[in-house]
Amino acid sequence: MMTRRLQAGPIEALVRRADPEAVWAAGSADSVHAGSPGDGDTPLDVGGLTAVLALWPVLGSLVAAGDLALHTPLTAYGEGAAAGLPGAATAHHLLTHGEGPPALAALTRLAEHLTGTPLAECATTRIWRPLGMDRTRFADGTLYAPLADLVRFPRHLLSTADHPISRAWTAESLRIRTGELTPSRGLLWHPAPAGVWAHHPPAATGPALWVSPRHDRWAALLPGAAPAPAPAAPPATALRTAFREAVFCETPVA
Repeated sequence: MMTRRLQAGPIEALVRRADPEAVWAAGSADSVHAGSPGDGDTPLDVGGLTAVLALWPVLGSLVAAGDLALHTPLTAYGEGAAAGLPGAATAHHLLTHGEGPPALAALTRLAEHLTGTPLAECATTRIWRPLGMDRTRFADGTLYAPLADLVRFPRHLLSTADHPISRAWTAESLRIRTGELTPSRGLLWHPAPAGVWAHHPPAATGPALWVSPRHDRWAALLPGAAPAPAPAAPPATALRTAFREAVFCETPVA
């Protein structure tokens, strides 16, 4: 599918009107095409993306190694893997139907049970270090990453590389896994219009990450710590939608 050239100037203006402190970037598997001016090495709070930056790829590595089968009841992996969950619960159900902290907490316990290490350590050794995300780390109860690290993640998802996140895991995650049920979900990724897949917390002000193999394009939007939008600026939910549409060329940018 042909994609229009990224209009960096109008996108930057759109973001600045709504949230002058926001940080954003967009590009393809090969490069970063555009983004916020300034320092890409400053640590940013990306705690709202922990599930997709740490938990999702670690679970994918377990699936690739044959240590986790998504449709097998978690009780098969021992009491620690299924603690507090119904006997028929599976990783697939938690990845597709689970919303909010309880499901993510259960998946984190599962990952730590199967690897024998804390999620932070496992994500560092299995995912971030191989991707060159050397300054991505947990601190003060949240996850931090500079923009230079963050963009390595979606670029890898669109690349032909099969390690540390396998192409099969990405492909299986970026498709509808809920059948006719609504809302439609992939594996910790949500479908958006025009073949785009998104991951962001429910809060409208949280960070968001989008990838689209169809467009060979990704995008990230991180709100400022204390947004101070202009009077005519769109609310945070509208900014997220307008930003996605602009980056993936669903609508022209004024």
